[in-house]
Amino acid sequence: MSPDLWVPGAAEPSLEDFVTRVHRQIERYTATHSAERSHVEVELADGEQLAVRSLSSEPGYGFLTLALHAGEELIVPVGAIRRITLGPADEERRPGFALPKK
Repeated sequence: MSPDLWVPGAAEPSLEDFVTRVHRQIERYTATHSAERSHVEVELADGEQLAVRSLSSEPGYGFLTLALHAGEELIVPVGAIRRITLGPADEERRPGFALPKK
């Protein structure tokens, strides 16, 4: 995904919409698999893989915040994300993702 990609006639890309859609996909994955929660990993362009506790569209302007299970938060450009992997959570080895409250 490139934050610079824009198709004429389409609305300007929205980070908030992107994050909402990722949350919906995680929710769908969790509902269709045997685990109570999903484990989410984000791979960055440099190959680093991060276990993510939550995802936020803040601060915006092409950047989003990844909250890690280690207690850190990383603010990264959305274009640095190469892959988001979903799998069943195992709270001891593969902690779960916290979906926002509805």
